[in-house]
Amino acid sequence: MQTLTSTASATSTIASEPNTEDSFVDFQRVFLSYDDSDAFAVEDISLQTRHGEFIAIVGPSGCGKSTFMKLATGLKKPTRGSIAIDGKPVTGPLKIVGMAFQAPTLLPWRTTLDNVLLPLEIVEPYRHDFRKNREQYVERAMQLLRTVGLEAYADKFPWQLSGGMQQRASICRALIHEPKMLLLDEPFGALDAFTREELWCVLRDLWTQRQFNVILVTHDLREAAFLADTIYVMSKHPGRIVARKVNPLPRPRELEVTYTDPFNALVHELREHIGRVRNT
Repeated sequence: MQTLTSTASATSTIASEPNTEDSFVDFQRVFLSYDDSDAFAVEDISLQTRHGEFIAIVGPSGCGKSTFMKLATGLKKPTRGSIAIDGKPVTGPLKIVGMAFQAPTLLPWRTTLDNVLLPLEIVEPYRHDFRKNREQYVERAMQLLRTVGLEAYADKFPWQLSGGMQQRASICRALIHEPKMLLLDEPFGALDAFTREELWCVLRDLWTQRQFNVILVTHDLREAAFLADTIYVMSKHPGRIVARKVNPLPRPRELEVTYTDPFNALVHELREHIGRVRNT
């Protein structure tokens, strides 16, 4: 069985990372302190991803997974170190990023279609010509809704949708401006197991079609094992990357793979490492 690469074997970790010049996400020795003290929320984060790579970050509660997301979007600036996305230094909030969270946060007075269109109304350069190009943007939104099975619900309001439908609409909203990177913070955590697995497949299909970069933060090790190309394990506070696992399961992946021995072995391996992190 392929084993996790840990910080104890730093040479192999570096060797298995993408070259910095070819990477889409590039964290170099990143530290973040919220109060400019030596008490760091995350420390010494170095990580590179390839163009189009799907990564997952797992770890115990409070380990800094969400802080990592804020750094990757430019919502927080590192106290030390550097971050580059798509070859450019991150100096502020990025426009090439879409985000979806555990709570869909759809506006209750807007229909599904209008919720999906919202980023185009408020983000440049789309905002400037939204009225002129509205018909084109509506077709783009409807194509996304068709892809996730919500075309028939375009004129429904959030309170008329199930939780799973609302989350599908939230993902469409995150993708409407065709971002190069999608950041997902526990997007399926509040859903039942069957709906969650259904949305795994929806996300898998969207990513397969569009090949955007994805950073998924999740507590669900099965979710990480099913969706990601590479899985990173973070330590308890202050958050550090303590292991990197290249997913050995071949693509494309169907739900049936979650009942196989290789899948269970991968989840068990990740669980063991999380257990060691908790006991440290």
